[in-house]
Amino acid sequence: MTSPVMSTARLRRATTSLITLAGGVSLAAIPAATLAISSRVFSSNEQGVISVAIMASTFVGQLAFAAVVESRLSSAATERRVTFPLWLAAASVIAAGAVAVNFASPWVIAIALPVLLASLEVGRGVSVAERLDGRETWAAVVVGVGALTGVVVAFVGAEWGFVPLVAGITGATVIRSLPVAHKPSRPSPRVTGWVVTDVAITGVIYPALNAVILVALGPVAAVLFAAISTVSGLLAIPLNFMRLRLLKSHSLLDIWVSAGTLLAGTAIIFVMEFTGLLGFIFGNSWSTAATIVPLAIACLWRAASLATTLPFAALRRAGAVRLLTILRGALAIATLGVGLAVLPLQNISVIFAAMLAGELAQAIVYELARRRRESRLSDAESSLAHPR
Repeated sequence: MTSPVMSTARLRRATTSLITLAGGVSLAAIPAATLAISSRVFSSNEQGVISVAIMASTFVGQLAFAAVVESRLSSAATERRVTFPLWLAAASVIAAGAVAVNFASPWVIAIALPVLLASLEVGRGVSVAERLDGRETWAAVVVGVGALTGVVVAFVGAEWGFVPLVAGITGATVIRSLPVAHKPSRPSPRVTGWVVTDVAITGVIYPALNAVILVALGPVAAVLFAAISTVSGLLAIPLNFMRLRLLKSHSLLDIWVSAGTLLAGTAIIFVMEFTGLLGFIFGNSWSTAATIVPLAIACLWRAASLATTLPFAALRRAGAVRLLTILRGALAIATLGVGLAVLPLQNISVIFAAMLAGELAQAIVYELARRRRESRLSDAESSLAHPR
């Protein structure tokens, strides 16, 4: 029977995890706010450039996260400790300053976005992995307030909506740069190489697809693709949280908290869609095309990552970085090929369906690889225990 003390501790831990998880909305809010502000201050062609820049910047953020955070968490022979690099914090502050001075230039924003999103991705990843929950809560609030203020400023007709947006990012960067008691572990160079290669191959799919959509289908389709990806990206918040926690150690509690939040997030997205809030936020690019079907498929694509994350994290904790890179690379290339093949249909829903199929294929392949690896380890241990 569980004691009251243990029940209270589990409840406190679940509550803390839920608060930190909810703070991930601030990370997803930046691409959404950027698109929303752009829809009010830039032309259609300039919005197309910003949409591609957002997808590319997300990719750069994933690469930075892989090099700084994930490579250390995947280095099984070390203590697997991570910190927020001061050089990345300084670069983020400089990029934010450039946007604050040149907020009317879409090209300055497009160049600064990769640095800003990399800073946000790495900073949040460090806080979640090291359970710096109090600090992360304040950082998330600052980012959220900055993004909301920027959107409101743009919606009332002012052109400087990006200024409060980057001010919020700067404030969060300062908070996440506060000293910590531990030092970062030195990752295995072999592990870093495989992890970064893995993310480079798999992460390039979406910005590549969006760039091709911009050229082949025009800026409205590109902005719509980026907007739907961004909105469905809200569901990636609990999934990324769970992935980070599981890279440290298996936690059934964090899995259940993440799964519950995934369901709640899906409900919130469709409430926003049916009430017209998403069309109001993203402007004409959202309302000029039917979005229910592609949005539903995009949400299924994100939700399918739940099945992918569990075997993926187990393999990463076991140090199977080379195997994962090979599997993920092959599946990513296949997914990109299918996405490009269906592009002539000029249907965003079909493109998201191709991405969903790729995610389901990953889940199956990773689970088979995990079971095969565990079976081999079990056979090896049995041979050692009962030698012939």
